[in-house]
Amino acid sequence: MNFDNPKSKDSIQQRLRKIEGQVRGVQNMIREDRSCEDIIQQMTSIRAAVQSASVYILQEHAVDCLLNKDYDRKDREEFVRSLSSLFGKIP
Repeated sequence: MNFDNPKSKDSIQQRLRKIEGQVRGVQNMIREDRSCEDIIQQMTSIRAAVQSASVYILQEHAVDCLLNKDYDRKDREEFVRSLSSLFGKIP
């Protein structure tokens, strides 16, 4: 994926900063001996945020490749297979 689009780049960086803050929050929760329920709830939120960021990157990649590249039929078929494989890797 190409992050030439400043809006896309800013969006993913903002998402990653949020995830980073959530992870630091869990580290603090552990230091403070917070309940397992609270920690698991925060970890669930982190997982959802990572999944959302992954989907966003995948969507941007698909749009970039499909709209900005000159693919012949074979290249498009290969791209779709590759894209399908990436979908399976999203947490």
